Amino acid sequence: MKYAVVIGDGMADFPLEILGGRTPLEAARKPNIDALSREGILGMTWNVPSGMDPGSDVAIMSILGYDPVANFTGRGPLEAASIGIRAAADETVFRCNIINVNGDILNDYSSGHIPTAQAAEIIHTLDSGFGSDSIHFIPGISYRHILILKGDYSRVKCFPPHDHMGEPWEKFLPQGEGAEILIQLIRDSQQILESHPVNARRRNRGHKSANLIWPWGGGKMQLLESYRERYKLRGAVISAVDLARGLGVLAGLDSIIVEGATGMVDTNYEGKLQSALNTLEDGDIVFIHLEGCDEASHIGDVDLKVRGIEQIDSRIIKPLIEGLKIYDDFKILFMPDHATPIPLRTHNRDPVPFLIYRKSGVESPSGREFTEKAAHQTGVEFRKGFELMPFFLNF
Repeated sequence: MKYAVVIGDGMADFPLEILGGRTPLEAARKPNIDALSREGILGMTWNVPSGMDPGSDVAIMSILGYDPVANFTGRGPLEAASIGIRAAADETVFRCNIINVNGDILNDYSSGHIPTAQAAEIIHTLDSGFGSDSIHFIPGISYRHILILKGDYSRVKCFPPHDHMGEPWEKFLPQGEGAEILIQLIRDSQQILESHPVNARRRNRGHKSANLIWPWGGGKMQLLESYRERYKLRGAVISAVDLARGLGVLAGLDSIIVEGATGMVDTNYEGKLQSALNTLEDGDIVFIHLEGCDEASHIGDVDLKVRGIEQIDSRIIKPLIEGLKIYDDFKILFMPDHATPIPLRTHNRDPVPFLIYRKSGVESPSGREFTEKAAHQTGVEFRKGFELMPFFLNF
């Protein structure tokens, strides 16, 4: 048996007036996804437990089959794991964006999706200026980086910058015990970054400057039972996003970086698909994570989100089915991790639809297309999202 899990990050949404009261999933042309849904199991799952922030970190941990309430400590450690960082027990790991502010307004959580090479120059400057035995800045990809502080900062409340674009940034500075050092680093970074050569070049070219750091998602490194231990399966996670790859690493799965994978709708679909099929030649399970629809939601672009769903259908699902036909039997799990409604431009913890398709068939096919409304109407529910994975593997 071969298993493929395809995660369309943030695909679920609200009915939108601009789409005639339809959701993007209802409006998109997705014949291959809908065919799997009609012939398979369709239902709803709650990936974000009550009381937890509805981030991809929590939601994808659920999809992988781990209870976030018992295992999640923060986003930072997941992203650190994706690039091979193992922090000490007495250290706290933060995701660290480099963002663009315009006066007192948080203008862009990604600094215009700054290229990785330019961002690395900035992070190296920050580490040279502020780094010490207790403070470390480590470069990642584009605007997404790592800050490690010696000590326990688990009680500091931080705010994801993508949730507060267009709002006064000082209103969302870290709060609580231990927040002072983070606030000081944020303020000090502004003085250095405003005059940084990278930002001077970006402004000259009409690009947004990366003029402030924004730490968030802090936590301690996690230990998860591996897929080999839990399910006797070998496999990989394919994603342009550090947190998804980090979760895979912690689950004992290989992390595959595909050239040209951007985390946007313009990602290298063919490269991701081929890497997935290559993984299944010798392995048992592959996770393909696609971020573009979520990014489209954050910027409020309905057409881009619909196009992103259609690209997943034609450039991932269709060739995936064709590539898996060589095997005697296979299963596909397709779903969002969470909803990212266009009107909110951020995540929420609403349940999301899922479908399970099996080559050899399922006992009671849904007969329905893959939409939020249709999934709700089936009555098939997983109130604890982490219980869906063992069902998918073992039904």
